Amino acid sequence: MTKTKNRWLIALAGVGLHISIGSVYAWSVFTSPLQEEIGWTLSEVSLIFSIAIFFLGVSAAFMGHFVEKHGPRKSGLISTLFFASGLALSGFAVSIENLYLLYLGYGVLGGIGLGIGYITPVSTLVKWFPDRRGMATGLAIMGFGFAAMIASPVMSSLINSVGISNTFYIMASVYFVIMICASLYLEKPADGYHPKGLDLNKTTTVKKDYVQLLANEAIKTRRFYFLWFMLFINVTCGIAILAVASPMGQEVAGLTPAAAAVMVGIMGVFNGGGRLIWATISDYIGRPNLYTTFFILQIVIFALLPFTSNALLFMLMLFIMISCYGGGFSAIPAYIADLFGTKQLGAIHGYILTAWAMAGLVGPFIVSKVREATNSYNLTLYLFVAFFVVALVISILIRQDIKKIKAESETIQGNKNETAPVTS
Repeated sequence: MTKTKNRWLIALAGVGLHISIGSVYAWSVFTSPLQEEIGWTLSEVSLIFSIAIFFLGVSAAFMGHFVEKHGPRKSGLISTLFFASGLALSGFAVSIENLYLLYLGYGVLGGIGLGIGYITPVSTLVKWFPDRRGMATGLAIMGFGFAAMIASPVMSSLINSVGISNTFYIMASVYFVIMICASLYLEKPADGYHPKGLDLNKTTTVKKDYVQLLANEAIKTRRFYFLWFMLFINVTCGIAILAVASPMGQEVAGLTPAAAAVMVGIMGVFNGGGRLIWATISDYIGRPNLYTTFFILQIVIFALLPFTSNALLFMLMLFIMISCYGGGFSAIPAYIADLFGTKQLGAIHGYILTAWAMAGLVGPFIVSKVREATNSYNLTLYLFVAFFVVALVISILIRQDIKKIKAESETIQGNKNETAPVTS
């Protein structure tokens, strides 16, 4: 008889994995040094980040089934090998000044490690925390959002003291150790697990699984594409604003470059904190209400931003917006569990994350092209208002599907009860 692991330490291991791979959000720290030291252009250096995010989404989609079949420990170890080797190869690429090798190292290998590592703890934590699905996934994904705050100053200091190549080598070594330790502790709970002393029937935050669909069954349903488009719109608009927050703040609200830099740093706090807080709230108000709230808030914010010259109000609205951006990531796994069950949550989550891959390309492209064509951010903000109106409509339509699957489940359960043999 094996001893059951502490589920809070399982959650901590998930945070360790995400706080390592989340360092990708600190990529901008390398931008200027690579341009100054080697002479690569801004577009050449920026493409490295785009490739990494693209392969994150693609690998998450393709490896979701692997995570479910082989478990979080093995998939975590594979993520570690890809991510650490990608960083090490990046260091070598910089040392010989080979841009395409850097694309392969950080973009492709690192991106694959990102995708596998991102989905690895999520489905596991949902099963360990049947009473707190939103909080559990929010806790792990919070690490991904906060990672840049920790990594950015460390990377910057290392670049100044030991150089770019050695910084990549040090990162590869440190993250290898953290990710290996985290992966070795991760494991799925036994079938039918529930926390000791918890009566699931009396706990209001427990979500009953009305269905248990396989991933290939899930993608044939309308509600799968509803979730995909809600995440796509939320990420497209959020990541676009992340890309231009500093110059937009200076142009619209008159912020100084220093104040804009402080604002961007605080946005990282709201991005990470929003992932935990919003996901936890979703355990009490429900995922449908949460996403409807996201979209109503952002319709108002994006409609008002062009007219907001007050610096404090401008920053406050961006902080709320970016918390919704982070919360959208952390609540989506629990939403998937609510709609499709936990049987192949990792695989379905991987499919859904292709929305992130697409949004990572579309969002920055829209905001840069419209800005160049109009010499203003206003039209982009109005376009995003239209996007969020579409998302709001979807968040309402999906409720019809939720009611339908609940009704079908209750009908099936009622039929089973009627046909069950009576014992005396």
